[in-house]
Parts: sequence; structure tokens; C-alpha cells
Amino acid sequence: MNKAKRLKVYERYNGHCAYCGKKIDYKDMQVDHIQPKHSYRTFEKDIADHINNLNPSCRRCNHYKRGADIKAFRRLLLTLHQRVRKQYINKVAEDYGIITVKPWDGLFYFEKAKLHDNPELLEA
Repeated sequence: MNKAKRLKVYERYNGHCAYCGKKIDYKDMQVDHIQPKHSYRTFEKDIADHINNLNPSCRRCNHYKRGADIKAFRRLLLTLHQRVRKQYINKVAEDYGIITVKPWDGLFYFEKAKLHDNPELLEA
């Protein structure tokens, strides 16, 4: 990917990860295929690399998303709190008030940014 396209991806959400919203430095950004590249047929690979299919991602989100599409990634995150609560060390941390585990609201940063940019969508 050329530098101009990579910079354009980085600027989509003002230097934030499109998924968790964490601020990321350009040098640390990973470019994620929103719809995974493997889901395209061979002759459609150029569509997979279109700017509209690319999101800036922090390393952790890109790693956790792996080859999932948005729907599968959302499902994974919507149940994450349940899986975290099953781990003994996390149960201890919750008991002592060290951590608070709560369900995720189901919206990625890029979706919240779109709602913020389009206030009429907030009212819908």
C-alpha cells in the first residue's frame, strides 16, 4: 500500500482506531480490511483494497478481529464480558472492586463518529 493511501486511512477517524477509538500514532496504525480480503473472489481483490473497505486499527483490535467481518467481530465483543467473568483472576478482581466488567454497548468508534457527525441520526 502506498504512503498516500495509508495516510488517507489514518486520517479517516483523526488518528483513532476505528473500532475501540483509542488514539494511535501513524507509525503504530495497522490497516484493517473491514470486509476481510479472503471473502472476495480472486478477480475482486482490487475491491477489497478500496479505501472504503479499509479502516485504521490499533494492533490489539486488528489482532482480535483477525479475519472476521464486522458482524462476527461485533458478536465476539458482545459476549466478551461473559468470557472475562469466567476467569478466576477476574472474579477475584471484581470481588475486590479492582475491575468492573460490564457489557459493551455494541457500537464501534467509527459508528459513534458517524452518529456524532450526523446529529439527525442520533434522534432516529
